[in-house]
Amino acid sequence: MPELPEVEATRQLLEPAMRGARFDRVLLRRADLRRAFPPDFAARLTGTTVDAVTRRAKYLVLPLSSGETLVMHLGMSGDFGVQSRERAASAAPPPPRAHDHVVFEMSSGCVVTFTDPRRFGVMDLLTREALSAHETLVGLGPEPLSPEFDAAALARACARRRVPLKVALLDQRVVAGLGNIYAVEALHLAGLSPSRRASTIATPTGKPRPTAMRLVAAIKKVLTTAIARQSNTTYRSAFAEATADESARFRVYDREGEACPTRGCAGVIRRSVQGGRSTFACRICQR
Repeated sequence: MPELPEVEATRQLLEPAMRGARFDRVLLRRADLRRAFPPDFAARLTGTTVDAVTRRAKYLVLPLSSGETLVMHLGMSGDFGVQSRERAASAAPPPPRAHDHVVFEMSSGCVVTFTDPRRFGVMDLLTREALSAHETLVGLGPEPLSPEFDAAALARACARRRVPLKVALLDQRVVAGLGNIYAVEALHLAGLSPSRRASTIATPTGKPRPTAMRLVAAIKKVLTTAIARQSNTTYRSAFAEATADESARFRVYDREGEACPTRGCAGVIRRSVQGGRSTFACRICQR
């Protein structure tokens, strides 16, 4: 499943094509993705203008001039492609690919195509009331790259948690959108064991310890680096293909048995399972 950096890179890709632009035409090539499209989905979008292209956790959130909001999730394999309408209408254009399920023709002159081989993606069109009661978006913690996510916020969220630190980081009420891969990477960068109790990064009164400060800095660094890498990719295809060599870029994720990359550390990266998810860590430098 795409993690936060891939979703943010997608948001950045869509923003110049869709923000301030009108939906001139919406083409649905099937009746559903993970679930059916909302009633009259294409008709309700056509003629409306995209006020903004935002992200909340791993959801793309587009407020519209109609007062409704287009909410999209990439699922396991969803991806967007953007090309100019002139290029899309050029002589002998290629036929639609088998998994090109949704096409947005925008007044900006761009054609935005959603591709999803596994069809686990979601597109929903919500009223203000439905958006405020959304089962996933309601109750999310702060965005990890926002000013609101700092050592004090993380310490408050973890102060009473007796679960392992990595398990706490994957709780979306603690920090929104942080996934397994980047939690693993951040914990290694911060030198913190994924198995230590979450409450140990806070004082008994909920104040941040130095470990909380290190961890917040590490989370922001690994996400910022990954977003920059994704955004600089000139060609983006389906998620599985676009990240086929991604493991080569990670510090420790999926590197079981390799030498720890921390300078001066003689440790080896070991794999364990926490909450049903793979964890990779060095038992020497992560404490």
